[in-house]
Amino acid sequence: MKPVALVPVYNHAATVGTVVQALHDLALPVILIDDGSDDECATVLDTLVTASATSLLRQPTNSGKGSAVIAGLREAHARGYSHALQLDADNQHDATVLPAFLDAMLEAPQAVIASFPRYDASVPIGRLLGRYATHVWVWINTLSRRIRDSMCGLRIYPLEATLPVLDAMPQPSRMEFDTEILVRLDWAGVPIRNLPIPVHYPPDGISHFRLWRDNARIGWMHARLFFGMLRRLPRLLGRHFSGQR
Repeated sequence: MKPVALVPVYNHAATVGTVVQALHDLALPVILIDDGSDDECATVLDTLVTASATSLLRQPTNSGKGSAVIAGLREAHARGYSHALQLDADNQHDATVLPAFLDAMLEAPQAVIASFPRYDASVPIGRLLGRYATHVWVWINTLSRRIRDSMCGLRIYPLEATLPVLDAMPQPSRMEFDTEILVRLDWAGVPIRNLPIPVHYPPDGISHFRLWRDNARIGWMHARLFFGMLRRLPRLLGRHFSGQR
């Protein structure tokens, strides 16, 4: 197996260096995807790619996290990597758990290794409650609880299984991507392993979630997936009653 780390970046100048260092400490090559960052962040990224095993893709304008991750997945596959570890650039996720995710990849190379958060007291209550609405829709749209959390930004994709699903689906460009790709991978029968990760929200953290725009896109995504679930209902019911819950 030949894994690579993908880090989508949009104006995370203060934290992306720490994230990259944690990945290099695990001997992982890193592809940074600059999603139209400002000059300050772009300069930081240029500095990071002078280090070995770090490369940079640049999107000319801000197109959204989903667009950045899709570009990174395609690039990783084109370069011959077998797996892509996706990690956010905001340093919210405890990097000390990354070895456990890589071990799980070795144990189950055909599976998606998906994280679910263990929050500390820093989590905004509105963010916490909002996630449960998506959890319920994901459980409905897969007729299962195989996906513990579809929004957490740390996961490992097996690229040979992921690219055909990506090619066949709509191309969600923003915050809805993380959820939609996991649901569609589950529909395709790709196994999903769920591992916990501690998550901390720093008081000066940067969020690019836009309340009205992103909630509207997420709502449309859930509706699209619901009708997709109805077309797959017999097969999903078969999986449910066979014990794949």
